[in-house]
Amino acid sequence: MSGNRTFTMIKPVAVKNGHIGHILNKITDAGFRIVAMKMTKLCVTRAKAFYGVHNDKPFFEDLVKFMTSGPIVAAILEKENAVEDYRKLIGATNPEKAEEGTIRKEFAISMQENAVHGSDSDENAEMESNFFFSFDERYNQDGFEELG
Repeated sequence: MSGNRTFTMIKPVAVKNGHIGHILNKITDAGFRIVAMKMTKLCVTRAKAFYGVHNDKPFFEDLVKFMTSGPIVAAILEKENAVEDYRKLIGATNPEKAEEGTIRKEFAISMQENAVHGSDSDENAEMESNFFFSFDERYNQDGFEELG
């Protein structure tokens, strides 16, 4: 998976505001292929587990509350240099500082309600993908992937 795949999540605010299709279009127009995708809702336990790296930060409880406030769309994306290219496509966490044309600039409401999550490293992309998807939920050009 390293180098060619990344993980993204369309956050509750973007889902609620009807931006799923627009965001997916920007992703595919940028040359990414969707390998796995599903709409789901995080419970508090899973949100705390996913964002556990931030559990000692003052914004952690608000983040968990926001991420459990509605459905999300999780996806694994494939493209050469996926993590870096996707980070450029989504823009800065703070939409006020994001470049024009980025997903966060167009669809985010605030720094916390920033429309999408994107993995920040190949290692995190793999861990985050594994958090949401089993191998039989991932599709490649040869069909569904198998463990091993």
